[in-house]
Amino acid sequence: MATSRAFTLFAFTLSLLTVASTVSGHNITQILSDTPEYSSFNNYLSQTKLADEINSRTTITVLVLNNGAMSFLAGKHPLSVVKNALSLLVLLDYYDPLKLHQLSKGTTLTTTLYQTTGHALGNLGFVNVTDLKGGKVGFGSAAPGSKLDSSYTKSVKQIPYNISVLEINAPIIAPGILTAPAPSSAGVSNITGLLEKAGCKTFANLLVSSGVIKTYESTVEKGLTVFAPSDEAFKARGVPDLTNLTQAEVVSLLEYHALAEYKPKGSLKTNKDAISTLATNGAGKYDLTTSTSGDEVILHTGVGPSRLADTVVDETPVVIFTVDNVLLPAELFGKSSSPAPAPEPVSAPTPTPAKSPSPVEAPSPTAASPPAPPVDESSPEGAPSDSPTSSENSNAKNAAFHVNAPALFTALVTIAATSLLL
Repeated sequence: MATSRAFTLFAFTLSLLTVASTVSGHNITQILSDTPEYSSFNNYLSQTKLADEINSRTTITVLVLNNGAMSFLAGKHPLSVVKNALSLLVLLDYYDPLKLHQLSKGTTLTTTLYQTTGHALGNLGFVNVTDLKGGKVGFGSAAPGSKLDSSYTKSVKQIPYNISVLEINAPIIAPGILTAPAPSSAGVSNITGLLEKAGCKTFANLLVSSGVIKTYESTVEKGLTVFAPSDEAFKARGVPDLTNLTQAEVVSLLEYHALAEYKPKGSLKTNKDAISTLATNGAGKYDLTTSTSGDEVILHTGVGPSRLADTVVDETPVVIFTVDNVLLPAELFGKSSSPAPAPEPVSAPTPTPAKSPSPVEAPSPTAASPPAPPVDESSPEGAPSDSPTSSENSNAKNAAFHVNAPALFTALVTIAATSLLL
């Protein structure tokens, strides 16, 4: 009896471990790479770094456009405008074909990635999803008076409750999203003005007095990421007296606070490698590593951690963050006696909560868009299939990644061993 119970517990433990050891991860570029008809859409996800943002989230739906539908956007608008338009096609909820046809009251408003950018005014960051019956589902902007100009055509792939990829026949266009002015080189290049408004006047003055601002400005066209310490960060205890540094060391310190590439928060969240900075050269690595704690990103220099506090501007290809500590490179200030391991989250000293755009409460779908037109439910001709074929999900594992869960394994084995002693 005891032997039978022990065997059952052991088998149960192994089954739990097998399930728990798979983390629901996904790679949108890999999912789409298997289908050439989405090559343009996939390419823009990579260019805009939206792919990193999608991959960093755990419950998401991506509405993809084939190459023909993408021609409406591709090459006709600045990259920053295309990014906003594609952000509206990333739903922050899980919708598979079955759920599309089981919507409460037949319609719903759902939040998109565009709503989180801070660029969406009012309810422009929401999408109206309406079951038109007969197998048809319409999509449109949640802005009042907007039409359901986009329709569901087919399922591409699902990793259940993690990511769903659905094809639609046309972009969802929110009012003004394509006519919004692209960031001018003059506006984005006014880095010091942006920094001063963000409470980083000390950092801005150092960039000007050292001449490093010219280095920053010279990289704007190809991509620039700035980590700007706040004025309070320079007053913090433990910050070295910068007047004791040589001119060359001050330049290296300031260049260490920027990357010669566009790397928004989503890219930093999924980053696994050391990141080169503007200070990186043959004489020293001057690199950074990153870790995450929930939705927060923490930078590690080898001397101490610093948390991304806020986003000053994110306009492809320039992103400027404020950080709560001055980044001190080990090449100038030596390594910490007990540095935190890079992959583990580190608590920054007395951080200020990061500001993020407050999502607007979703308005009533009925008020936002006109009711769905009457459709003869007895004539579903031409309607797409309500559910993906088995082949769509059979290879889902190719887009998922797996990691070990040693802590859970230890806990489960402990439970099993304890049960044997009872």
